[in-house]
This record gives sequence, C-alpha cells and structure tokens, in this order.
Amino acid sequence: MSPKAKPSFEKSIKDLEKIVKALESGDLPLEKALEKFEAGIKLSRYCAETLDEAEKRVTVLMADDSGQPEEQPFAPRD
Repeated sequence: MSPKAKPSFEKSIKDLEKIVKALESGDLPLEKALEKFEAGIKLSRYCAETLDEAEKRVTVLMADDSGQPEEQPFAPRD
C-alpha cells in the first residue's frame, strides 16, 4: 500500500478478509504466506488508524441545561 494511493476503508477490509481466507486455507507456500501476512498487518493497521480518525471526528448533539443543542465529543460506551 503506497502512501500516495490510499484505498477506501471498505476495500481494505475486503482485501484483509481475502488474505485471512488464503492464510486459513493452509495451501500457501511459506514465503507466499509470509507476504500475505505482512500485507494483512499493514491493512489491519491502516483500518485501525482509519477507525481511530473517524471516531475523533464524530460528535454528538446534546441539549444543554437551557435546552439548546451543543456539540460534545463522541465518547463510546463501555
């Protein structure tokens, strides 16, 4: 994955799923499996970073004490 051409999150997830299936099949030679594993790690990190950035951008509109809407940062529930 080159820094210039970042794939969409959805495409990255699909590619990651294909890699997982290929690795789970057990039919790959060792060198090919290692290449796929490395590509999968890169995609996994990219997807995690993309989700982190999306979470930072999400805001929830909530009413303040006077009933007026106010923006608050998104805080995921545990």
